[in-house]
Amino acid sequence: MEELKIKQRAARKSDPQRLLQAALPKKDLQHVRLSYFKKGILGVEVDSSARLYLLNLRKETILEKLRRKPSGVKDIRFRLGVLE
Repeated sequence: MEELKIKQRAARKSDPQRLLQAALPKKDLQHVRLSYFKKGILGVEVDSSARLYLLNLRKETILEKLRRKPSGVKDIRFRLGVLE
């Protein structure tokens, strides 16, 4: 039973949405949405081309933050999208 609790806690820590929230500043979080997480690639939709450009400039810094934790994130891909 204790093993199950440990696994559940680890799964919550590696939740892609939580990882994204930890890696991005609050001002950016309201402009992005997690699209997918497959094979270590985190797909993120961004609401404007200007924000997309800025996030791509900071991509390596964001990836460093994600890689410090046992997240399984190998790459992050930003793309323009419509947020609801």
